[in-house]
Amino acid sequence: MKIRVLGCSGAIAAGFKTTAFLLDDDVLIDAGTGVGDLSLQELVRIDHVLVSHSHLDHILSIPLLADTVLREREAAGRPPIQVHALPETLQAMRQHIFNGVIWPDFTRLPSPERPVLSLHPFELGQTLTLGSREIEVLTAAHTVPAVGFAVHGAQGSWVFTGDTGPNPALWQRLASLSIAHLVIETAFGDDEAQLARVSRHHCPASLGPELAQLTGSVAVHITHIKPGEGRAVMGAVAALQTPHRIRALQAGDLMEF
Repeated sequence: MKIRVLGCSGAIAAGFKTTAFLLDDDVLIDAGTGVGDLSLQELVRIDHVLVSHSHLDHILSIPLLADTVLREREAAGRPPIQVHALPETLQAMRQHIFNGVIWPDFTRLPSPERPVLSLHPFELGQTLTLGSREIEVLTAAHTVPAVGFAVHGAQGSWVFTGDTGPNPALWQRLASLSIAHLVIETAFGDDEAQLARVSRHHCPASLGPELAQLTGSVAVHITHIKPGEGRAVMGAVAALQTPHRIRALQAGDLMEF
């Protein structure tokens, strides 16, 4: 299996795209603005979208993806793109995005019988089987209902925490996994620790105690850094006393496991 990083920033600016990962060539994990770097033919191959939560920087490309590939998928007789998320997340998208005001309801277009999108709820702790891939839904602690994901491979798991602050339940589960890659957010610098706490994100000071619960030496990739904050965030992260191999995630990174 391989995961390609399409976007990993917490906001946009030149050279910065918001969170999206491509698993193999047919599964998106979150759908931020980084999805726009894919070619039309790459977009047409996407059959599943796994959504961590309802915030715009993680779902923005879903309505645009539907509009972009509708004609090609209809002409090829392809089934609907399956969007998988918590029931609360799906309801938020129905109410606030696919409502005919912000965007057409592509769960009923081009026809209710053969729409381009279909919505599928999952539960915390559930393992989704997509082809030969097993993807576990992990707990996250954010301001809206949210999850992370673990893609399980024969030689370890790729773990994405989603947007989260301190979350003891996550580390209890991760303690039983062999982790090949951990993608974890650190959205704010320590000078904005109060904002990180209120918005349920990490800063380096809160990241350190979390990583201390992870045994061994794991490849840790820091994501969701705001544009212009990378030096401050990664400077403080580098000062953490940890055995883990930590680096800032970059769009275009490829992780194989």
